[in-house]
Amino acid sequence: MSKSLKLYAGTAIGILGTLTLAVNFADRFVADFPENPRTMAALPAPEPVAEAPSGVLVGAATAATTDGGGTFGLGREALPEEVAAWDLDVSPDGTGLPAGSGDVWTGETVFEENCAVCHGSFAEGVDNWPKLAGGDGTLADEDPLKTVGSYWPYLSTVWDYVHRSMPFGNAQSLTPDEVYAITAYILYSNDLVDDDFELSDANFAEFEMPNAEGFIVDDRAETEYSLWRNEPCMENCKESVEITMRATVLDVTPEEEGAEAADAAEASTGEQEAEVEEVAAVAEEAAPAAEEAPAQEAPVETAAIDEALAADGEKVFRKCKACHQVGEGAKNRTGPQLNAVVGREIGGLDGFKYSGTLAEMGGVWDAEALHGFLADPRGYAKGTKMAFAGLKKDEDIDAVVEYLKTFE
Repeated sequence: MSKSLKLYAGTAIGILGTLTLAVNFADRFVADFPENPRTMAALPAPEPVAEAPSGVLVGAATAATTDGGGTFGLGREALPEEVAAWDLDVSPDGTGLPAGSGDVWTGETVFEENCAVCHGSFAEGVDNWPKLAGGDGTLADEDPLKTVGSYWPYLSTVWDYVHRSMPFGNAQSLTPDEVYAITAYILYSNDLVDDDFELSDANFAEFEMPNAEGFIVDDRAETEYSLWRNEPCMENCKESVEITMRATVLDVTPEEEGAEAADAAEASTGEQEAEVEEVAAVAEEAAPAAEEAPAQEAPVETAAIDEALAADGEKVFRKCKACHQVGEGAKNRTGPQLNAVVGREIGGLDGFKYSGTLAEMGGVWDAEALHGFLADPRGYAKGTKMAFAGLKKDEDIDAVVEYLKTFE
C-alpha cells in the first residue's frame, strides 16, 4: 500500500470514530420530547365595556385585538375625574379660564418660592433654564432672545403652561389665583404692566402681547412655490450680458478702463492721507500751548430734588429691593447698599466684594453711568454679577436715579 493510501485510510478511520462518539453522546445526554408538554392557557375573554365618553383609556388599549381576534385584556376606561384633570384648554380670548385673580406683588412672592430657582428672581433665567424676561427688539437679530415678553403671541399660553406643567416636578400644585399672580409678575418683569397691575379672568382677554401680530399663516405653498419650482434655465437665460457697475477701488472689472479707475481712486486716497498728516502736525504744534493753560474745574451744581419724580422712582425701586437697601441702617446684601451712590466711585464701596468688571472700571456713578448701567447691566459692564435684566423705560431710569439722589 502506498503512503498516500495509508494516509487517506487513517483519516477516514478517525472521522468514523468521531461520528460514532457523537451519536453515543447524543443518545445519552439529549432528553426525549415529553409526551404531555405544558402549553399556554388561553386568555379569558374580556368583559364587554361601554366606550368612554372621551375615548381615553388608562394603562393600555382595552380594545386592541390580537391576531386571533381576541383582546389583550389590559387597562381600563379613564374615570371622568381622571379625564377632567387633563382636559385643560385655555383659548387666547380667555375661554376656559377658571375664576380668579392675582396681583404683581403676590406673584413676586409665589414666583420666588416656586419658580426663581430655575428662572431667577427677575425671570432672567438661571444657567441653561429658560429666560422669561428680556429680549425686547431682538427678534430680528442673528441670535434673538425669545422670551414671554419678546416672542410669545398669546397670554393664554403663559397661563395655561404654568397651570398645566409648573412648577417643575410638582405640576398642577398651584391654585388658579397663584397662576394669575405668577402670570402678572412675568408681565411686570417684562415691563409690560405697572406694579399695581392685577390680572383676572375678567380682564384677561383685554391684554395683548407685543408679538401678537408676529405670527402669520404659512401660505408659501399657494403663493410662492410655483415661482421657483419650475424647470430651471441652464443656458442662454439672458438675451444680453452687460457690465452695469464698476469696482472703483480694486481692479476687478474685466475691462482696461478698470485699471484707470483704480489709479484714480488710489491718487484720491493719497491726497486725503496727506491732508490728515498736515492737520495732525498743526495739532501737535498747538498741543504745548494747550497744556500750559491751567485746567479749570467746572463748578458742581446741586440740583433740587424733583419730589414727584423721586416718588415714582420709589415705586420702580421695588424691583431692586431684593438685592439693594437704601435709607437708615442700609446694609450690603446680594448687592451693595445704595446710600450716596450718585457721585460715588464705581466699585468703590468699602466692605462689598464687587465683580472684577466693576472693581476695575473706574469713574463715578453719575447720571450718565447710572442710565447706561440700569438700562442694560450686563451690556454696560460685561461680567457683572448683577442678574437684573435692566429697566427698559427711560422715564423709569430717570425716576430711580432721582429717588437715589434723596439718600446722601
